Amino acid sequence: MRKMTKVLLSAFALMFIMVVGASAQTSYCTVSAAKAKKVSYKRASHPQASDIVDTAVAAGNFTTLATALEAADLITTLKGAGPFTVFAPTDAAFAKLPKATLESLLKPENKATLVKILTYHVVPGKVLAADVVKIKSAKTVQGQSVKINAKGGKVVLNGNSNVTQTDIQTSNGVIHVIDTVLMPK
Repeated sequence: MRKMTKVLLSAFALMFIMVVGASAQTSYCTVSAAKAKKVSYKRASHPQASDIVDTAVAAGNFTTLATALEAADLITTLKGAGPFTVFAPTDAAFAKLPKATLESLLKPENKATLVKILTYHVVPGKVLAADVVKIKSAKTVQGQSVKINAKGGKVVLNGNSNVTQTDIQTSNGVIHVIDTVLMPK
């Protein structure tokens, strides 16, 4: 089942990349936080914005996230109208979790826990980097708030998850890339 999922996701990603082609480009910009220090971040732009799921799959470094979204039956939701803001952990972020923990979360009997964790990464509405650096917390779809600390040119969530890329525009929201999986209390 897992191998079939990876094959399907890889095939879809390849199709998406062929459609978008080489026209996707990366740009850099700077955001200032309430007249404070400048926050530099990497922003990806896509001429034909797809939804959050398709954009993440096409990026190639969110395979584990896509697998988890499928296991939690959240694909349809995140392909919906939105808008959503997703703090998306990379494959490297998921690799920081103990292997047994990740394997356990992907089991059908742990779907409720997986949904709780994944929806803790989603904020209703479209919150861009310029907005993120001005707030101290954001209430997630899961119900709890994520703490936001923007200082010294960096944005850190819950004291341990660095935002490494921001403002990846999609047709139904925005993605901010993070380097550590957020865990609700």
